[in-house]
Amino acid sequence: MEYFLAQVGIAVFAVSGVLSAVRQRLDIFSIVVVGLLTAIGGGTLRDLILNVPVFWIEDLTGFWVAVGASFMTFVGIRFILKLPLRLLAYLDAVGIALFSVQAIDKTLALGHPAAVAIVMGLITSIAGGIARDVVTHRPTMLLSRELYATPILLGAMLYVLLSPYPGSRPVAMAAIFTIRAAAIRWQLFLPLRLTLQVDIDDTP
Repeated sequence: MEYFLAQVGIAVFAVSGVLSAVRQRLDIFSIVVVGLLTAIGGGTLRDLILNVPVFWIEDLTGFWVAVGASFMTFVGIRFILKLPLRLLAYLDAVGIALFSVQAIDKTLALGHPAAVAIVMGLITSIAGGIARDVVTHRPTMLLSRELYATPILLGAMLYVLLSPYPGSRPVAMAAIFTIRAAAIRWQLFLPLRLTLQVDIDDTP
């Protein structure tokens, strides 16, 4: 089941990559590259940092799922654009919840401390989206005030704390998804006192 959900997450990320490139008028090959970068970029960076074989090279299923999802999105773009925009955002929330927990499991299994596992969970979840936004010239979600990295970070810490207990995985995933979904629904953000506000005088 987990393996299947991982492929679903890869597909969702690939679709989000293609949708972000709609206004760029890219050709089919460029579209697939953007989809791939979004879908497998975070996991690739994680494995390179951890100095382990890159996951999609060991098992090409994820690679072909990302390619297929990107191609199908290109073909069916007119239908997909008719779907509610929030639907994809909610699916993306499912993906980041799953990928963060998987990254934590992999990091802890390699013997790294909890702090490293939390960072790997965060990197795996957001790196692909950052790459997507950079190459398609969009403001990155990480730099927006809406809660994006915060749900992942809180859920990752919760998972590490509860990892000795049964049921910790679904609890952590539910926490990440719930906070992120609430942020999407009500446009939640951290209080202003936790936001960096500096008035810079640009005059010489």
